[in-house]
Amino acid sequence: MSFLSMSKMVLRKLFSAPVTERYPFVPKVHPVGARGKVNIEIEKCIFCGICQRRCPTTAIIVTKEPKVWEIDRLRCISCNLCVDVCPKKCLALDTQYSPCCVGPQKDSYHA
Repeated sequence: MSFLSMSKMVLRKLFSAPVTERYPFVPKVHPVGARGKVNIEIEKCIFCGICQRRCPTTAIIVTKEPKVWEIDRLRCISCNLCVDVCPKKCLALDTQYSPCCVGPQKDSYHA
């Protein structure tokens, strides 16, 4: 009797849609609240350094004189603290994640 119930289940699963996602062929849709990477609109930034002081992992480095904003993507934990304290609201947390990397990944933005 158990063989018949198992064969029914196997036949039903053979002709139904797959349960898993077809990732390489269908792009993954991230949910609305997903925490991805930090993006900056460098034109709006005043280089005050509040985001650098608030970052718990010191992933952000702000230099006022040459007007450079850097972020170490491997140190960033996407906690959203820098986005909350920015007075000009030039930082935003994207739902897309950073691409995979082998070595250190620092992104520099110059004004």
